Amino acid sequence: MSIVLEREAPPFQEDATGSIRVGKTRVLLELVIRAFLDGASPETIVQQYSTLTLSDTYTTIAYYLRHQEAIEAYLIQREQLAEKVYQRIQDIQPDMNLLRSRLLARRSDREA
Repeated sequence: MSIVLEREAPPFQEDATGSIRVGKTRVLLELVIRAFLDGASPETIVQQYSTLTLSDTYTTIAYYLRHQEAIEAYLIQREQLAEKVYQRIQDIQPDMNLLRSRLLARRSDREA
């Protein structure tokens, strides 16, 4: 019996926004890697994200372990993008504390 050795590409798909998804799912690469870094086993990660396959999860973790520098750079880029989006939302939304104060004032006027 002989084993056929073949190279496999990582199970990643990049979407139109530049997000990397694992396998044929919508699960983001950063979710799998963060779960792994938080101590979750591949089996636990698959339980958390039921659309993932165990083999894709193991392959993703193996790819991360072999390419930590590149994946960490990607994760930092994603965090920076998330921060920009958060700031944009904060700039657009009104101050929710002011709205809350007005609603509480109206409630107390009705009760009085």
